[in-house]
Amino acid sequence: MRLRFLGIIPNTPDTDSPTIWLDEESGDLLIQSYTATENEVKACQEIGSISGHSTAVPDHETIIRLPKVMRQFLPPHDSE
Repeated sequence: MRLRFLGIIPNTPDTDSPTIWLDEESGDLLIQSYTATENEVKACQEIGSISGHSTAVPDHETIIRLPKVMRQFLPPHDSE
C-alpha cells in the first residue's frame, strides 16, 4: 500500500484531527474523522440507499462524519 496524504482539517489542534489519505495503488480513500452519533446512524438507516439493500452497518464498517471543510481535499472523480 502506498499512501499519499491529502489533507487535515485546517487549524487543527494536536488532537481531534480529521485527516484524509489516498491509497495510490487502489484509489481508495482512508479517512480519519468523527464517529457518527447513534442518532446520525439511525437517520442514515431510515433513509437507506437502494431498494432491498440492508441498512445494517456490518462490524467491519462504520459511518463517519466528514466536516464540510474537508471536502476540499477529496480528489475529483476520474472515469476509468
